[in-house]
Amino acid sequence: MNDQDIFKSWVPNWAIVIILFVCLLHSMILLGVYTSNVTYAASFLDIEPEDLQFAMCVTYGTLLATILIEARFSSFFPTKNYLMAVYSLVGITIVSSAYVTNFTVFLLLRVFEGILMALPVITIRQLLIGRFNSKNAIVIGFSFYYGALLLSTPFIMNIAVWFLDHYDWKYMLYVSGMLQVLNVFLIWITFKGHRITKKIPLYQIDWISYVLVLTAILTGAYFFVYAEKKYWFESSQMILMLMIALITAGLFVFKELSVKRPSFNFEVFKYANLRIGFLLFFLFYISRATLSLCHAAMFQIWNWDPSRVAGVQYINGLGNVIGLILAAFFLIKSISTKYIFLIGFSLIALFHFWFTFLFVPDVALSDIIIPYVLQGIGVGLLFVPLILFTTSSVPPKMAASSGIIGVSGRFWGSTIGFCIMQNAMAFLSKKHFLKLSQFVTDNSTETQEVIAKTTQSFIAKGYTAENANTLAIKKIFGTVAKQSTLLADMEIYTIVGYGLLVLIVLIAFNQHLKQTVNLVKSKVWIG
Repeated sequence: MNDQDIFKSWVPNWAIVIILFVCLLHSMILLGVYTSNVTYAASFLDIEPEDLQFAMCVTYGTLLATILIEARFSSFFPTKNYLMAVYSLVGITIVSSAYVTNFTVFLLLRVFEGILMALPVITIRQLLIGRFNSKNAIVIGFSFYYGALLLSTPFIMNIAVWFLDHYDWKYMLYVSGMLQVLNVFLIWITFKGHRITKKIPLYQIDWISYVLVLTAILTGAYFFVYAEKKYWFESSQMILMLMIALITAGLFVFKELSVKRPSFNFEVFKYANLRIGFLLFFLFYISRATLSLCHAAMFQIWNWDPSRVAGVQYINGLGNVIGLILAAFFLIKSISTKYIFLIGFSLIALFHFWFTFLFVPDVALSDIIIPYVLQGIGVGLLFVPLILFTTSSVPPKMAASSGIIGVSGRFWGSTIGFCIMQNAMAFLSKKHFLKLSQFVTDNSTETQEVIAKTTQSFIAKGYTAENANTLAIKKIFGTVAKQSTLLADMEIYTIVGYGLLVLIVLIAFNQHLKQTVNLVKSKVWIG
């Protein structure tokens, strides 16, 4: 792709870089608008949190599948017209979602948004990477972009909280849509209208592979998201979804291996770094999923209001920034990726062990700052090196396939991570609740004293004796439920912490990790 003539002559290089970055960041809006406040978004659509999680998987899974065929669309249309049309449709889709309350229609919009997220990504990234000719510039560019994606959740959550305090939820979607208008305007005034790639007919798109892989991704995600709620294999629907996922995935693999020019090149798995990178990405995202338990404790156990939780996430974001700066420094200095991975995963393991002792009925903000920052540093330190490590060892002709592997690791890591945390919390909370409830009996003198004291406190507030006694019992079992949740959190964090220690040892003894990442040679920026 030759981008030297695609921009108008009066546009300076620094402005081109900024414009391309701005155009890339539309994806954080589409992923963050609803994930920024799951509880409110779920209530707005009258759905369960699991439904909203599946909706996010639909968007990201569709993006993953669409990467297979994106090049065909971007090669068929002139770049300027293509990007302007895509961003216009993105804006229309976001604004349209403000008027949707039916979950099925909402899911269809999320599929459409996933397609629109994928269509401009590779074109914009290739144009952007062409502006960097040195290793340092590439590292800085990577760190800035992926840093923005990491910080998108706390940033958008704070905006969402402010909007909910001052305006209706729809206004946030209006603003998100208007930002796409900005993208269209920037492209319109800075791009030339001619073609920069050879035109490829749209009939050459491998629709069969696309449908197969998209079906496998969506049905697989449905299985993992709803498995706990529908009791796994006790549900015929879960069995059906798993069978469809396995069959379509198998057909996709068979088709790609049997054709001369596959949409996805399975030869990428011959490269050890890509296999290791995929596994590390997968485990990295599972370890990140535990942060949702921390946020749940803030809401449900410590009773922090949304604005405070949103503000606290900036502390974790500060850690992300520190980690990204450290990662950029290490990469520029050609520090071994093995050492970067060891430091990053060690910090995340330390966070889990430290936070295990913070799951108590009440904590001060000062108690969680240090481990919360350490987790952010670990994530920031690992994110960019993992992306570069996974993709840079693969030849440029397999760039798209290696990028799909990187996105797959993130997608399945976050999806299965949600499933693991959901099931672990349900199982452990129930186990601890049953054990603790055994001590709340009529024969327990201590229990009767607490009930009597609590009943009197409700009577003093004006309740009848009967209602006061009912409320007292509910309060006691509510306390037992909260304690059960805290014990489950402690167990999960301990187990994940030890799992990370095992991973750290395996990384230390792994012989396939390259010493450094050759960024300039590969010129790959996908994932």
